[in-house]
Amino acid sequence: MIKGILFDLDGTLLDREQSLIAFVRNQYYRFQAFQNVEEQIFVQRFIELDQKGYVWKDKVYQTLINEFNLDLNWDELLEDYIQSFQYHCIGFPGLIEVLDYLKGKQMKLGIITNGFGRFQMNNIKGLDIDHYFDGIFISEIEGLRKPDIKIFNRALDRLGLEPQESIFIGDHPVNDVDASIHAGMRGIWKEDDYFGKPSTDYMSIKDLVEIKSIIERISK
Repeated sequence: MIKGILFDLDGTLLDREQSLIAFVRNQYYRFQAFQNVEEQIFVQRFIELDQKGYVWKDKVYQTLINEFNLDLNWDELLEDYIQSFQYHCIGFPGLIEVLDYLKGKQMKLGIITNGFGRFQMNNIKGLDIDHYFDGIFISEIEGLRKPDIKIFNRALDRLGLEPQESIFIGDHPVNDVDASIHAGMRGIWKEDDYFGKPSTDYMSIKDLVEIKSIIERISK
């Protein structure tokens, strides 16, 4: 019997690509020096350098400043990113519907995400979903990063869950799906072709609302 559902954040609950585009466009118009570059070119280059969030923004801003010869300080831009990204967070369709459904089923809910503590917590609050979760585990705070199964074990222990009664849902085939399966959980891949497919046996979803039918099916 499934008693708990744990999620990755970026690319799973948070539509990071759309959120990033919204933020970058906003920042572009707030910093006059950016406007020496065409908006579309600037936004596209930012997204390319960001690499789905796997390149931290100090490097992104330094590269942008050098490439476009901008009269800006990268550390000022980075601090603006840390403080302001939360106001542009966009959840995937069905996010609140699914969380309401799972809470109605008396499921314990958790988030395990890599990243910086303050930044990720701000983004969770930016989505207005922090109150749904019984535990939020961020790599910087925990001192562990996915795909290390210890962070999954720690989260399950704190939530009072056994691996076999828990599901983990994430978009990264190694950090999320393979790792959670190795930790003894049921891993579900939220499909994202950017990363390729997981190497182990897995269930997959394209949209968050599909979680409801999976829960109904495996609860029979």
